[in-house]
Amino acid sequence: MQHFSERALLTDFYELAMLQGYFSKGMNETAVFEFFVRNLPPSRQFLLAAGLAQLVSFLGQLRFTEEDLSWLSSTGRFSSAFIASLRGLHFSGDLDAVPEGSLIFADEPLVRITAPLREAQLIESRLMNLLHYQTLIASKAARCVLAAPGKQLIDFGLRRAHGAEAALMAARASYLAGFDGTATTLAGMLFGIPVFGTMAHSFVQAFDSQTDAFAAFAENFPGHTSLLIDTYDTQAAAALAAHLHKWLRDAAPAGLSTPGIQAVRLDSGDLGPLAHQVRRILDQGGAAEVGIFVSGNLDEWALQQLLAQQAPIDGFGMGSQLDTAADAPYLDCAYKLVDYAGRARRKRSSGKANWPGRKQVFRCYDKAGFLQRDILALHEEHSAGEALLRPVLRRGRVVAAAPSIAAIRAHAAAQLATLPPPMRALEPATARYMPAISPGLQALVHEVDAQQARAAAADQARWGNEDE
Repeated sequence: MQHFSERALLTDFYELAMLQGYFSKGMNETAVFEFFVRNLPPSRQFLLAAGLAQLVSFLGQLRFTEEDLSWLSSTGRFSSAFIASLRGLHFSGDLDAVPEGSLIFADEPLVRITAPLREAQLIESRLMNLLHYQTLIASKAARCVLAAPGKQLIDFGLRRAHGAEAALMAARASYLAGFDGTATTLAGMLFGIPVFGTMAHSFVQAFDSQTDAFAAFAENFPGHTSLLIDTYDTQAAAALAAHLHKWLRDAAPAGLSTPGIQAVRLDSGDLGPLAHQVRRILDQGGAAEVGIFVSGNLDEWALQQLLAQQAPIDGFGMGSQLDTAADAPYLDCAYKLVDYAGRARRKRSSGKANWPGRKQVFRCYDKAGFLQRDILALHEEHSAGEALLRPVLRRGRVVAAAPSIAAIRAHAAAQLATLPPPMRALEPATARYMPAISPGLQALVHEVDAQQARAAAADQARWGNEDE
């Protein structure tokens, strides 16, 4: 049986209702849809594109099973001819996309789908689901990377994520954005992400003494020993960790010597002052090389504050705040029809109008290599700068080899390095970085609006004549 995430029925019901409407009118000419974010959240100055690999996989597997078709028939909402038309449906179109790990701003398409109308419409909900969440989390993670340069950052969010798929995708998105790894074990197997883990308070409590608990863990994981020291008395446990580190490193019986303890973890309390106290205890106990790792409802603001306090912390575990993107838990994103049957289309709803036609984003940099401006243009226009949307699928087949996650991480790091200093700050910018609109795109807007006005006038005349 297919996993639920691979099912063609993982879509909004209205997508299927529209497909039957198209089918009944014989409408299936080439449609172009683009996925973009209308407005960035107030706290975001940029987004980091993510989720493309999962989208490509989804498009490649898109099929209706006989079970799917049988269930659709049982609803009594669809014609038998329409249901029969879904048998054998697959994605046969084109996909152009911004590479994962790329900086993206408002109104700039992350992907462009060019396909027969019914295929392009059907994939809307799952496409948005895949791209929205990973882009949301990668963008949050990138802010943490910028707030704590050079510090170890680990995704701790599995248990607070909104479901299993969200936990896995958060691990992937945060890693490509620059995190060092995850505590989600399956993400290590699926994506090749380094996995990390210390211990829970229950491990310490299960032993009659902290010495026994710490020694047992060190014995089982030599070279990977991180001890949670705030189950009881944090300062006393820090001193105990220092003694155990020296014994493991220097005084253990022959054949039992280990590299000692690598780190201690703090998960509660006032982390800044506590880290200073623990650092002093470790240093005085001859364990200066033991690092300090902290966790506990942290976000990028907490990282910035701890580093401003010069807290001697080497790494951070990021959980609930990261995997739920707590300060900005959704993006105002859309997947809109921009061309059908050779004619540009656009939505003009108040506050939700979009740019018509197939588009390209061109990016320009200044002499220092920082972002200078983006240009939103028609795909056939020539413009200065680097074209961001690149071919991924043609006629349903992959034409660009998928980069490794290591390559995506390197690309994301290079992209973040192009942010001008004001855009690296956590605080909202006084002025938003918005793409310039090309002359060709501006002209197309006027043309499409004029066509829509003529169509509206014709509708009004038609119904006015019938009333007479």
